[in-house]
Amino acid sequence: MAGRSMWRATTKLLVATTALGGGAAAATIASSDDPAMALKLCTNVPLRLYRDSVTAATIAFDYEYSLWGLPEGSAERAKAKHEVHMRGARRLEELCFRNGGIYIKLGQHLGQLEYLVPEEYVRIMRESMLNKCPHSSYDQVHDVVKKELGGAPDEIFDEFDPVPIASASLAQVHVARTHDGQKVAVKVQHTHMTDTAAADYATVELIVNTLHRFFPSFDYRWLIAEVRESLPKELDFLVEAKNSVRCMDNFRKLSPHIADYVYAPRVYWNLSTSKLLTMEYMEAAQVNDLKSIKRLGIQPSDVVNLVSETFAEMMFKHGFVHCDPHAANLLVRPFPSGRRSLFGRRKPQLILLDHGLYKELDYNTRINYAALWKALVYSDADGIKENCVKLGAGDDLYALFAGILTMRPWNKVIDSSVDHLVVKGTDSDRSELQMYASQYFPQITELLRRLPRVILLMLKTNDCLRAVNGSLIQGPSLESFLIIGRVSSEAVLESMLLQKRSLLSWINFWIQKILLEGRLCVMHIAVWLLQLQKALTL
Repeated sequence: MAGRSMWRATTKLLVATTALGGGAAAATIASSDDPAMALKLCTNVPLRLYRDSVTAATIAFDYEYSLWGLPEGSAERAKAKHEVHMRGARRLEELCFRNGGIYIKLGQHLGQLEYLVPEEYVRIMRESMLNKCPHSSYDQVHDVVKKELGGAPDEIFDEFDPVPIASASLAQVHVARTHDGQKVAVKVQHTHMTDTAAADYATVELIVNTLHRFFPSFDYRWLIAEVRESLPKELDFLVEAKNSVRCMDNFRKLSPHIADYVYAPRVYWNLSTSKLLTMEYMEAAQVNDLKSIKRLGIQPSDVVNLVSETFAEMMFKHGFVHCDPHAANLLVRPFPSGRRSLFGRRKPQLILLDHGLYKELDYNTRINYAALWKALVYSDADGIKENCVKLGAGDDLYALFAGILTMRPWNKVIDSSVDHLVVKGTDSDRSELQMYASQYFPQITELLRRLPRVILLMLKTNDCLRAVNGSLIQGPSLESFLIIGRVSSEAVLESMLLQKRSLLSWINFWIQKILLEGRLCVMHIAVWLLQLQKALTL
């Protein structure tokens, strides 16, 4: 019975996608700036639709067939589920690479959904989607440069390396040298990405909506809506360039104490367009390249603290957040002036790349989000509930929201110990998180439906940062949570001062500031004692 039902669903899916595909293809041809090329692209749409439909139906059928009749909670079912997860992840990976573009972008998103997607999908997507993206040929790059800048690469630049140093879902990067001798990085959009993205988006949207109709628990429509909103901005490299400038301005004006330690490559505006971006070339180590970071004389723990503080300042004080901070978009180099810490260690400078995906938090959302993290760090159960509700989680799902943010179960979230939010990375921790996600999957789906998309992007950003920090140090990252607690608390205090400009509010502000510093001092001592205890037990 289940098999017949699945094949009926498969047939409907294939028919529906083919029908929409014809409409999407026609719309693409009609609206394209290059109808001839659009027509060529659209001849591939039926094939891509067929791949999408078969892959989706095959994965769904594999789950239904492989788990049929296996008792819930049994070792046999757990083994079968792991195997079907692996097969499904590999099939999805193959589809993303064969279709490219927007599919790789979606694969990258899925790789950050630790709280919702099975571990097998997360691991495979993270391993492949960031480092194995397909390249455009040099002939295609040549055509883009000529169309955008009015000349061939070797005419516009004194030198232009035809082999890219990096490739992502939407573009690839080439090293070049300007006629005045400046070494630059040239980001070139994959050819006709805009046309392809329009057709692919319609296809993927149909697949997700159709699967949700047949399997209500499969609800990733919010992810498709987010891509629909963000993709046009990411495809306009001038938007990316302006975002990088605004980001640096925010640090100079709102976070001057760390402004020198955060950097974005300078943009060469005369050599940049919506599809080609020329930037200062950066000699630096990728943030997860532990060996290179140590070779530079930088302590990995200092990098973790700088990453944590940088993004805490963005989220809680700037309200303008880089939402794609995976390892390929973060570089580290020694502070250019050679400045060192009190103990003689070289201080790091964080370099932010790929400024295409930013989100703005309005004032209320920013302060509520800061207040929530303040409550999480200080184990304030009432504050956690109050601010989760304000952000849209509701009275019934606030504990789940707190659990997703911290990747900790509720009893750990409200634990008063200083290291209560630390995910230690052990096998027991990972299995606990997976069990947590599996047990509450329907509630998580409902929570994601309720939360504003900007908060969903903050969840994705948190997952990226957690992965980056986890690649740098082993064991608890207590200091980063204290940084988050300090910055979020400062943002909440500053908002209180702005709301009531009176002598009494000013006095109350400084009293609260002193109490905050005292509390953080006590927590730092507790962290030091924990580290000392750990060192003595080794």
